Amino acid sequence: GKMAESGWHNDKERADAAETAEALFEISNLLNTGLDKQSLAVLVELVESGVNPEALAHVVKELRRESAALQQAERESEGIRAMGL
Repeated sequence: GKMAESGWHNDKERADAAETAEALFEISNLLNTGLDKQSLAVLVELVESGVNPEALAHVVKELRRESAALQQAERESEGIRAMGL
């Protein structure tokens, strides 16, 4: 996709891509996705490469669920260690 290519045809294309990326990031923030600009750019690149957006959204949600579960387990483990057990 154009966001990751270094071979821009002109400055206008570069500016348009930057404006689009910024707009996507603002929408992402409004929707409370929790995605940073780099993550959002990678997801856009994947969709532009033909990855199914719904499948990608499912994978992101699964990864978040797994990450939250791991963080919770880690907090519980730290709590047990703090009690000296």
